[in-house]
Amino acid sequence: MANVLAFVETRGTDVRKVGLESVTAARMLADKSGGGEVHALLLGPPGIAVKASQIGQYGADLIIVIEHAGLANYSPEVATATAADRLKSGSYRAAIFSTTAQGRDLAPRVAARLGVGVVTDVLSFEIEGDSIVVRHPINIGKVIATIAIAARPAVIAMRPNVIAPAQNAKAGRVENAQPAIDPASARVKVIETRQGGGGKLDLAEAPVVIAGGRGLKSAANFKLVEDLAAAFGNAAVGATRAVTDDGWRPHSDQIGQTGRLVSPQLYIALGISGAVQHLAGMRTSKTIVAVNKDKDAPIFKVADYGIVGDVFEVIPALTEAVREAKSHH
Repeated sequence: MANVLAFVETRGTDVRKVGLESVTAARMLADKSGGGEVHALLLGPPGIAVKASQIGQYGADLIIVIEHAGLANYSPEVATATAADRLKSGSYRAAIFSTTAQGRDLAPRVAARLGVGVVTDVLSFEIEGDSIVVRHPINIGKVIATIAIAARPAVIAMRPNVIAPAQNAKAGRVENAQPAIDPASARVKVIETRQGGGGKLDLAEAPVVIAGGRGLKSAANFKLVEDLAAAFGNAAVGATRAVTDDGWRPHSDQIGQTGRLVSPQLYIALGISGAVQHLAGMRTSKTIVAVNKDKDAPIFKVADYGIVGDVFEVIPALTEAVREAKSHH
């Protein structure tokens, strides 16, 4: 029974939802492969240790806590060395990361340090014999590839939101450890992390994503999208690349092949034609609703529900309907 290591993403002294998703995924993988332990790696500034009990509730048998004043921000070199050293030291079948900006940076570094491959943007996994078989989108998301990973440890980065954090209380033993290298000696230092959106929901973690395209005609008209998101109360606002290139929305809002990857429970596409580059970032959403005045728009080919109509008439009606439905709960 081999163990599984989960890297728990943090922001300051907060554990990110994707961190709990990684622990949940690691628990699922450990159970599928015969019941090994889940070891969660938690790096952060002083005070991060108080989150250890929370991580145990999501399936971690052991939480390796590394507190250091130099880890208030993500340190690529420290995280890489620490994760790689841990994976070398134990009998680990796999390591689970998230396909976030941080995970995309860290997982390949760790895999390179170990001399194994890495599969990012993983949608699901199974155990088949001695291999871990994962599903991963390729060709701009038009094809889902099935990849068998025989290497040990398998380095896997999950797409955010494809696995919901699930409470599954385990021992939650805590091991206090030191970083593999002194953060002060790192060649690259993250001096500051700027978080956009004024504290709004992160696109990768929001259960509902409402995205606007060029069909909205101007930046000012994104107020309609914001109003619909506010009506839901748990929605994040996204955009196409054309919109962000035109400066209507910040680039951090871009969804697509060169932007954010999202898999919310509900994705609403407003005035988006559905270029393949955009579809690559959102087609794994659980339910897709599209609004476009062109009945032949490609977005309708992936939508579960489609409304052919003028977004300037449909969005206010949708917003009112959502407010009405919310008022009865």
